Amino acid sequence: MDEQTKNISNFVDANREEMIDLWKTLVNIESGSHNKKGIDTIVNKLKTILEDENFKTDILDFKNAGASLIGKSTYENSKKPICLTGHMDTVFKDSAIEKNPFKIENGKVYGPGVVDMKGGIVVLIYAIKALNSINYKKRPIKVILIGDEEVGHANSNLSEVLPEEFKECYATFNCETGRTDNAIVIERKGCASFILEVRGIAAHAGNQYEEGKNAVLEISHKIIDIQNLTNIAEGTTLNVGIVNGGTAGNVVPEHAEAMIDVRFLKEDMLPKIAKELENITKKTYVEGTKSQLKLESVMHPMEVINGTKELFEVVRKTSLELDLKEPYGKTVGGGSDSSFSTMVGVPALCGMGAQGMYQHTNNEFGYLESLFERTKLLASSILNL
Repeated sequence: MDEQTKNISNFVDANREEMIDLWKTLVNIESGSHNKKGIDTIVNKLKTILEDENFKTDILDFKNAGASLIGKSTYENSKKPICLTGHMDTVFKDSAIEKNPFKIENGKVYGPGVVDMKGGIVVLIYAIKALNSINYKKRPIKVILIGDEEVGHANSNLSEVLPEEFKECYATFNCETGRTDNAIVIERKGCASFILEVRGIAAHAGNQYEEGKNAVLEISHKIIDIQNLTNIAEGTTLNVGIVNGGTAGNVVPEHAEAMIDVRFLKEDMLPKIAKELENITKKTYVEGTKSQLKLESVMHPMEVINGTKELFEVVRKTSLELDLKEPYGKTVGGGSDSSFSTMVGVPALCGMGAQGMYQHTNNEFGYLESLFERTKLLASSILNL
């Protein structure tokens, strides 16, 4: 381990209590995607911290979504920046902290959003502080902290903004939840959400049965066709997760609706899947029914591109240098905003944050020691690039 890497580790060890305090502060600020006030509070706090670390910052504000924060180191350097990114919003409703307060028990840290991904934000911030402590200036550092990731930027224009922000970067580290099997995420599936709607004709199930056109029956046939599009070998899965229809047991239903989740590994797979869904939509099983398909949202895949494997190799070797467990590269099904990096040709690694489990549930927890290990790993990997 060289002297600068040792100094990074020493800095993290010297600031353990301060890091825990920031983690607690962030968890205690409720910031569900709907809670603009909470997200904006976090933005302003992190803005102050980054500016104290000699970053120039900009806040992207939105009427119906939490703000986002863009920051960049101010020292002179013409090289492409290293990007550190993550999100500040959680999936939790207001008052979740009352039932599940921040606490540390037996080396585990609990609280809403504790690893998804407020622990990751602490890792990101203190990696910057650690690098500043050794006067790191090899490359500029860019920070992109997002306020509406959990809802797919439904109420902002970040889907257009983020590719432009990532485009100028050399490489991206996303501090999403670290995997407990010590994996680093090198690839994420894309995710698309579709709504299939069927209209039939209502009728009394006893007196006018033959006059009715059963929308639920029609959508049931279509659901089987949709599920059969799944191709595990290609990494494509389709899941009809929510189905609604009908009004009463004695009424032939005139309306039915299904929500379809689609996961895919490569960007060019989605148009093919969408075409197959359209063909199923056009097909009629129950004469007199009509069907309509609507694309609700898309999260692009984070693909393995030129530079991904080299970037991972730096992290792998750095982990060994720090005497941490050797990581391996992993493909996962859940999406993240790292996809905006790879889609513009900038390699990305994800899951660099504090390690934990049970995200999006009241049982969510992180491993305390991983907060410090991952901060050392992130800062030292940037140093070794």
